[in-house]
Amino acid sequence: MVQKENMREIHHTSSKLDVAGTGFTVLDRIYSDGALSDEALGGSCANVLVSLAMLHRHVAPVLRLGADAEGERLVEEFSQAGALIEFIYRHADLRSPILTEIIDRRTSEHSFSFRCPETDQEHPRYQPIDANERESAQSAFSDCTIFYSDRLSTNILEAMCVAADHGAIVIFEPSEIGDAGLFEDAMEVVSILKTSADRLDREFGCTHANNASVIKIVTHGSSGLEVRDTVGSFWCNAISAPVVRDACGSGDMVTVGLIDWMLSNRADQGQISAETILGGVVAGQRLAAENCGFDGARGLFRRKGANFARSILDGLTTP
Repeated sequence: MVQKENMREIHHTSSKLDVAGTGFTVLDRIYSDGALSDEALGGSCANVLVSLAMLHRHVAPVLRLGADAEGERLVEEFSQAGALIEFIYRHADLRSPILTEIIDRRTSEHSFSFRCPETDQEHPRYQPIDANERESAQSAFSDCTIFYSDRLSTNILEAMCVAADHGAIVIFEPSEIGDAGLFEDAMEVVSILKTSADRLDREFGCTHANNASVIKIVTHGSSGLEVRDTVGSFWCNAISAPVVRDACGSGDMVTVGLIDWMLSNRADQGQISAETILGGVVAGQRLAAENCGFDGARGLFRRKGANFARSILDGLTTP
């Protein structure tokens, strides 16, 4: 049985969707120095989408969750942020995914686990949308300016293709290549690929070098990041954080800044380049630096609010 959550549907009949997205969405359980300190919506896809919704962007997450307390918590956070929740599908026979984040305050280091540190039981895992959910959400994919995902499956690839065919900028931020055939097909429609130098970039460069039209953002941790395409390569030094409590979510904040900037500047699928998106990348780096001063991947948004985040993105507040 599928239960579609309708706690507070928001219909914007007169405007195009800013962002439709699907991918890794979990309930983060945050343990600081061994003790449970917080619970919040998490996962790269969820962090990006809910942050953009808080910035008053018209956002539609397309997700598969359980009809359980954890799923209700996740939908509630999206709803309170102002996201369209019409395409969040909840199943009575499914448990919503949970992820443990462990923070060591002495070193400001963090780690993740799919097991509960108190019971050692394995948490339920993320599941991608199925064919029925993809078809039900077709209107979101065909009516968005930007499509975002950090995971890939057959149905997510189909959603990417629909969005790209209707002119959307497709941003893909995978943690691994996984199915090489699916990945190769995705590269035919992806506009911007964001990867990590120490994980995916080397593999991509070796096995997918023929996808030259994709703009690549390659992160190098605390050193900075590189933005490149067939025309040129641009290095962006990292912006120093005023305070470092938790670096979790830094990459997500860069993505938030980039998407927000592209929406403000009405970026077009056929006209973006490595050089033209640099302003958005740097805005995201400013946000990421400030976010390091708070626990959790979206600590800045949760503790300081969207207006403060907006001031950083717009350069009114300098980290």
